[in-house]
Amino acid sequence: MPKLKTRRAAAKRFRATGSGKIFRRKAFKNHLLQHKSSEVKRRRLSNIALVSPEDEDEVRLMLPYL
Repeated sequence: MPKLKTRRAAAKRFRATGSGKIFRRKAFKNHLLQHKSSEVKRRRLSNIALVSPEDEDEVRLMLPYL
């Protein structure tokens, strides 16, 4: 059986928790930040988020050895 390839773009964006759940960074914190409040940037956008259950199967296919 050949080895499965990992999608490198997905490997840079997703990590696994100790229990096997997949987490991601939140969007909208790269640029155009001057009109967003400090609270939004610090509290809402800085936290990591879990990948939704609907999308988790797709991510696991992209990361076969996660």
